[in-house]
Amino acid sequence: MVEDVIVIGGGPAGLSASLYLAREDFHPMVIAGLEAGGQLLLTTTVENYPGFPEGIQGPELVDKFRKQSSRFGTRFVDENAVSIDLKSRPFTVKTASDEYKANCIIVATGASPRLLGLESEKKFIGKGVSTCATCDAPFFKNKKVIVVGGGDTAMEDSDFLTKFAESVTIVHRRDEFRASKIMQERVKSNKKINIIWNSEVVEILGDAKVTGARIKNVVNGEESTIETDGVFMAIGYSPNTKFLEGVLPMENGYIVTKDDVNTDIPGVYVAGDDADFKYRQAATAVGSGVKAALEARAYIQQLKYDESKGQEKA
Repeated sequence: MVEDVIVIGGGPAGLSASLYLAREDFHPMVIAGLEAGGQLLLTTTVENYPGFPEGIQGPELVDKFRKQSSRFGTRFVDENAVSIDLKSRPFTVKTASDEYKANCIIVATGASPRLLGLESEKKFIGKGVSTCATCDAPFFKNKKVIVVGGGDTAMEDSDFLTKFAESVTIVHRRDEFRASKIMQERVKSNKKINIIWNSEVVEILGDAKVTGARIKNVVNGEESTIETDGVFMAIGYSPNTKFLEGVLPMENGYIVTKDDVNTDIPGVYVAGDDADFKYRQAATAVGSGVKAALEARAYIQQLKYDESKGQEKA
């Protein structure tokens, strides 16, 4: 069986694309992944997504997306896509257990925040450990927070957090930042920001929530403990695109698009954080998913029209 469209990814971008397509009876298949839901699964209360004035839990929001799409006929395969063949039509998407063919593909695999790999880090995700300052800064009003990182993201996050937090401490494992000069100057001139050089967070402390962090100096090995109410990871993101290497053009792992969600291959579209290295918000992912769905709709309709004309001539 050849599907009209397969959506790869079960986060906000993929689910929004599938919803639009399902409502128009394209019966999309979503290869959602083993851990479907994207970065919303790492959040607790989401307060900046429209339509929920009291906020909503990240996993609950994903569940609502999925139920709404299912209502109109979307089918889900809760496996990871392991490879994709775009050289011949119909296109082929393989999972660990099966393969599927489609005339149109929407890639919406998202990106994952880079973490330190600490057990305590996993324990406190959503309980003081955050990967999104834009999302969670208001929860730390008049509190002390740590930012881990030394690039532009860490500088931007630190500066933004000072609008809410009592103080911000940047922990960086080197003796200089990698960030642009203007971003460094902005941070160094901010009186609410303290910098701990040549150091790394080796353990996050707390009980029900974060209360502190153990810091190790990477030069002399000395350790110290500082009080904090939150730890923001700002060490970058990794697009979930490894299985697409050599298949679609990429820069630093992000898929290169043209005209927003289009690729150089007709019938192949991209939505969400696997192409968006700038905004990385649920709302922007939803918007790009809708755009990809509308492009896919037009492509499939044209394909069916051409096929019908060909049959008439035959």
